[in-house]
Amino acid sequence: QVDLVESGGGSVQEGGSLRLSCLASSDTYSPFCVGWFRQAPGKGREGVATIRRDGETTYTDSVKGRFTIAGHNIEDTLTLQMNSLKPEDAGMYYCAAGLSTGGYCQTIGDSGMEYWGKGRLVTVSS
Repeated sequence: QVDLVESGGGSVQEGGSLRLSCLASSDTYSPFCVGWFRQAPGKGREGVATIRRDGETTYTDSVKGRFTIAGHNIEDTLTLQMNSLKPEDAGMYYCAAGLSTGGYCQTIGDSGMEYWGKGRLVTVSS
């Protein structure tokens, strides 16, 4: 059992930046895939970004060039740096981790994610 606790996020004006962090309760687990998901009001959960054990990152098209995921290593804190934020980016953001290998990481699918944080709110004002 691994607990994931997010921090950061908050409220920002359009065009601003926010950072999310995710801390794992274990420093020995070695997930194959870690990433971030978000859910806007009235919409389903969307994969935002993942980083694989080998360092490969994947981003949903809408955040490419604006968001950066980092910190896959056990000793590193998982982060999501969000720049040039838009109102459409608003929602609850969740960090997640999966131990199993598979293509879910490259497709930012949640089916392989085994551990989830409780979420942090991101609000972007126009």
